[in-house]
Amino acid sequence: MKIEVILTPAELPALSQRDLGGTACVVFDVLRATSAFVTALRNGAAAIVPACEISEALEIRKQRPEVLLGGERHGVKIRVDGRDFDFGNSPREYLPEKVKGKTIVSTTTNGTRALRACARATMVLAGAFLNLAATAKFLRDKNFEEIVIVCAGTRENAALEDILAAGALSAILSNGKTNVMLSDSAQTALAAFEYAKRDLPGAVCKSENAVRLLSIPELRDDVAFCLQRDAFNFVAAMEGDSVRILK
Repeated sequence: MKIEVILTPAELPALSQRDLGGTACVVFDVLRATSAFVTALRNGAAAIVPACEISEALEIRKQRPEVLLGGERHGVKIRVDGRDFDFGNSPREYLPEKVKGKTIVSTTTNGTRALRACARATMVLAGAFLNLAATAKFLRDKNFEEIVIVCAGTRENAALEDILAAGALSAILSNGKTNVMLSDSAQTALAAFEYAKRDLPGAVCKSENAVRLLSIPELRDDVAFCLQRDAFNFVAAMEGDSVRILK
């Protein structure tokens, strides 16, 4: 098994053109898209449809009026023609009474773009600290030839929290395994996680995304929420155009 980490969104265009046959991609947008997606699914949402652009999300809503809209631009809930989307990007918004049985079309600055860049892969998973152990177990059991861990990042830059999640997953997958080969990028993520794991919240709280969220009273609790380890015991995978709980 070979493990590679895509450290920045600048690498996504090249990834989208690669031959990813036999490859499993795991996308981390810890603060906050993939954390919101797995939370919505845990609370009963039927599916999450990732859209790259606001216009794409609106077109899907036009064709399927029953769907709900979620997402953000610059961290803020999207507002179009004086009307807010149903959800922003806070996982704490996706309550059972609001999402149960619903399909949610979501467009975010980085997370949904990262998921869509993996379209050529054999398997695409939405990863978070919230479902890290379940995701790792699935990957180990399936023994994919190659795993590409995609850090969604911030704008076109690396995001510390995503790199730490990639390192945490690399640590689990390589632990006790002699047939695992870590690329230089995976070793970089692993080293960052090994250094930060003694105080992961403290490390993440210094990241650009966390600093921004912590400065907004109504969003500051998202940081601690998204750093919960293994709160959910399921795998979230792309099936067609949607992220669903893998049965």
